[in-house]
Amino acid sequence: MTEISKQELEDITKHYHELIASQQTLLLSTASANGVPDISYAPFVRDHAGIFYIYVSEMACHTAYLLGNPQASILFIRQESKSSNLFARERAVLSCSIKEVTRDTEIYNNQIQALEDKFGEVVSVLRSLSDFHLFALRPESGRYVIGFGQAFAINVNDNTLCHI
Repeated sequence: MTEISKQELEDITKHYHELIASQQTLLLSTASANGVPDISYAPFVRDHAGIFYIYVSEMACHTAYLLGNPQASILFIRQESKSSNLFARERAVLSCSIKEVTRDTEIYNNQIQALEDKFGEVVSVLRSLSDFHLFALRPESGRYVIGFGQAFAINVNDNTLCHI
């Protein structure tokens, strides 16, 4: 296996950050308390600490699953049309711990405002609905893949990468 130079790793890390920054939604993998899987998506915002926030309805399976099983995986993946090989699409997968953010907190108000700033008036309408919940998704571990044999562990504490 060829050693990756410091400059190459810095460039790859930059591409990882650009992949996440280019997305407005995340793919969300959850499971019920008894292990029934679900995959969905949600618009998100991310704070300066790297925590992702989603605002989702109780009508969606993933909301009940998040309330009952506070673990999930999220996926960011390069569009098919921008990928040269569909068997090795650029992607980042993060395993996250989940915490519901209650409506009576400053974090709730700040993140709802951030969602409204990013996605517009629809968030104001959703905010008035009692079945919507705000969740904080805190990455615990992750992997970034840019092709065959090109996988990197994500240090979620400082968002750096380490070649696997």
